[in-house]
Amino acid sequence: MTITTSPDENDVNKADDSDTKQASASASEVTPLLAASPVATTADSNVASAVAGEDESLLPKPDEKELPKLQILLLCYARLIEPIAFFSIFPYINQMVQENGQLDEADVGFYAGLIESNFSLVQMLVMMFWGRAADRWGRKPVLVASLIGLSISTSLFGLSRTIWQMNLLRSLAGVFAGTIVTIRTMISEHSTARTQAQAFSWFAFSGNLGIFIGPLIGGALADPAHQYPRAFGGVRFFEEYPYMLSSIVTGCIGLTAALTSALLIEETLKKDKRSNPNPNSTNADDDSEATAGAPRPSSPSTLDLLKAPGVKIVLYNYAHVMLLGFAYTAIVPVFWFTNVQLGGFGFTPLQISLLLGLTGLSQAIWLLLIFPPLTNRLGTNGVLRAAGTAYPFFMVIMPFMNLILYQGTHAAETAFWVLMPILLVLGSGVSIAFTGVQLALNDVSPSPETLGTLNAMALTVASGLRAFCPALFTSLFAVSVKKQLLWGYLVWLVLAIMAVGFTISTRFLPPTSEKGYERVAAESEREGDE
Repeated sequence: MTITTSPDENDVNKADDSDTKQASASASEVTPLLAASPVATTADSNVASAVAGEDESLLPKPDEKELPKLQILLLCYARLIEPIAFFSIFPYINQMVQENGQLDEADVGFYAGLIESNFSLVQMLVMMFWGRAADRWGRKPVLVASLIGLSISTSLFGLSRTIWQMNLLRSLAGVFAGTIVTIRTMISEHSTARTQAQAFSWFAFSGNLGIFIGPLIGGALADPAHQYPRAFGGVRFFEEYPYMLSSIVTGCIGLTAALTSALLIEETLKKDKRSNPNPNSTNADDDSEATAGAPRPSSPSTLDLLKAPGVKIVLYNYAHVMLLGFAYTAIVPVFWFTNVQLGGFGFTPLQISLLLGLTGLSQAIWLLLIFPPLTNRLGTNGVLRAAGTAYPFFMVIMPFMNLILYQGTHAAETAFWVLMPILLVLGSGVSIAFTGVQLALNDVSPSPETLGTLNAMALTVASGLRAFCPALFTSLFAVSVKKQLLWGYLVWLVLAIMAVGFTISTRFLPPTSEKGYERVAAESEREGDE
C-alpha cells in the first residue's frame, strides 16, 4: 500500500534570476527532491564563463514534456492485478482452509495466515530478479510475462483440495507478482520532476482500487452453487470446486491486463548512445556526447544512503506504518469470520467482501479528495502526525463493535449496522499515512538519483513485513481467541500499543517534509550567501 501524492505547487520552487548561482550548486543532503531541478553540466566554455560572472542560470528549463496519460492509465490497469490477486482470497480463505484441512475454528487463523504470507514471502525473494530482468531484457516483456504467470497461477488456486496445494499455488502466484517493481520503474521513466507526483498518485489510487475490487470478486463469486442456486445449482464442477469461479475471474482480468500491456504499452528502457556518429558536430556537442558515453558515477551504497540525514527515521516510520497496515489487514478477515461469542462478528464471506470493499473505496476517496488539500494545509509531517494520533483509536473500534453485537438484542444489532459503516469510512482516513510516508521518502532523498534505491529498500521492507505479518498476527489472534486471553481481545491491545508507537515516532520526522520547508531553506541559503 505504499503510495505518493501530488505536492503543493508552492513546494516546487523556481530559483529567481538573482539566485541562480546559489541554486546551481549540487543538491545538499537535505534538499527536497521535488523542489530541486537537475544541475546543468559545465562541460562547455559558455557555461564556464557564466560561472565566472555572467548572471545566467545554470539550471536547465523545466522539462515541459506532458504526462502520457494513456500509458499511465494502461500501467495503472496492470497495477490492479497484484492487489486483486492478493486480496481476492481474503473473504473465503478461512472457510476454504477449514473445509480443506478439516480444522477446528480456533485453528483456522494460523493456516490462513501462513497461506497469505507465502505470496509476499516469495514476492520479496524474487523482487530483485524481476528488477534485473527488466534492466536486461526490457520493461515490457518482463511485465507481460509476469502478468501471464500471475494470472495462470491465480486461476489454478481454486483447484486446491488440500492445504499443501493451497500453499504451493499461492507461492507460485508470488513468484510472478513482481509486476509492481516494473510498473513503478515504467511510470518513473514516463514522468518528469513536474509530473511524477501526479503519475504516482494515480498509481497509488489504482492499488487501492485493486484492494476494493479483489474482495468483491472473492466474496461475490465464492461457492456459487450455494450463493446462486438458480444459475449454478447442480453444476457438479462448482460443487466440487466451490472457489474456482472466483479464481478464474481473477485470472481472466489478469490476462486482459497482459493483453493490453503487450499491444499498447510502450517500452521505456532506452539504450545509451556511447559515441557521436556525426563528424560535423560542434565542440559542445562532442563534449556532450563524450559526457554521455563516459561511465556514470557509481551510486551510493545502501549504507551510505542510510547515513544521509533523515533517511533512517523516515524508513522506520515507513516500516512502522506498513506493519500496522499489514497486521490489521491480516486480522480483520478472520476476526470478521469468527463468531460473536469468541470475540468476532460471525460474518459470511459476502459480508466480509462488502465491508472490505467499503474499506478500499473509502481509502481511495481519502487519497484522491482529502489528502491533497490536507497536505497543502498541514504539510506531509503534519498529516502523518494527525494519522498517528488517530491510529490507536482506530484499532479499538473492532473490539468495541463486538461488545455491541455480544448483547444479542435487536437494538444492539441495529446500532452495529448503523455505526459500523460510518466508523469504517472515517477510520479509513488513517490510510493516508501510507501516502504520507511515500512522500516523506521522496523529500528526504539526498538527490533524484538515489530515489530509486530508497524505493527499492522500502519495497523490500514492505514485502518482508507482508510476508510475515499475516502468519504472526493471525496466530496471535488464534491464541487470543482459543484461550480467550483478555476476552479474546489481546491482539487488539497489541495493535493499539503498536499504534501508539507510531504516534510517537512521527514526532521525530525530519524537517524536509514540514510545511513551507523549501521556502525556509531557500531563505536560509540566501542569508548565508549574503
